[in-house]
Amino acid sequence: MTDVAERLKLSHALLYRYVESKEALLELAARYAMDQEADLAAVVPLATPPQGHILELIRGWLAVRATFPALRAALEKERGGHAEEELAAIIDELYDFVEQNRLLLLLIESLIDDYPGLNEASVNGRKRSQSGLVAAFLASRAASGGLRPLADPEIAAHFLIESVGWFAQHRKRDPNAAQIDDQQARSSVRELLLSAFVPDAGTAGPGRERRDDRHRTQKGDR
Repeated sequence: MTDVAERLKLSHALLYRYVESKEALLELAARYAMDQEADLAAVVPLATPPQGHILELIRGWLAVRATFPALRAALEKERGGHAEEELAAIIDELYDFVEQNRLLLLLIESLIDDYPGLNEASVNGRKRSQSGLVAAFLASRAASGGLRPLADPEIAAHFLIESVGWFAQHRKRDPNAAQIDDQQARSSVRELLLSAFVPDAGTAGPGRERRDDRHRTQKGDR
């Protein structure tokens, strides 16, 4: 609490007018990370939450927000779906989730050592579920010929998810990568992942349009 007060340039006593304890401060931070437009003035001063409350708060949020409808819809389709377009939509959906919820995901990561239950339920549990769905999609479309053959779909799923996570979130903490424009990062990770998984990928989305335009220009020049 003293460290936080110093960072906020507040007196230690003044901080306790907003939160009753360190646990209450953590809940306030989690509430803000979940919804930065929320009016938190209505909940302060915030009392110390009961044990396990913050974990349940984050679990409930993940149950509502981490649903990935494009991924689930693709899994419900027959194998004859357009694999490249489906994969592009899945990559964009995963990227949006990480980018839009970056503060909460960083907060969760910072709590791993002090809250083992949070790590298991909200980080490892979410990642296992997400990775399993992506692996099932990749295996299905590889079997139908829409994607490249995969020696291990689960490893491929981890590669895809971690690539998205690094570009959408962790690159901002890397001095050598923080200067990459957000849209450039998004389009590049989509293009590179599609090239890795789709045979002769046309790069669905904006990247494909740019590539096709360049090809038409070069053909016209010849």
